[in-house]
Amino acid sequence: MSGNSSHETSWADQWDYNPDPAVYDHSKDSSSDSTAKYKQKVGEGLGKTKQVASTGIKKVKEGTSVGFRWIKDKYQKTTQKH
Repeated sequence: MSGNSSHETSWADQWDYNPDPAVYDHSKDSSSDSTAKYKQKVGEGLGKTKQVASTGIKKVKEGTSVGFRWIKDKYQKTTQKH
């Protein structure tokens, strides 16, 4: 039985028909680049959150105003009848 040279296939390679998995190279990804990307994503998310919260608060304020006006009108109608 001969040794496994670089030109021969191993036993596992003979029976494995799937491609080799991709190897992640950590040296290409610097931590400062990934940190900057995450900060940008979080910043964008917070901006969107602020917009949604602002819109929601405006809608609540308008709804409350309409509700109080309706109650006031109902109260005034009942007091005028008596």
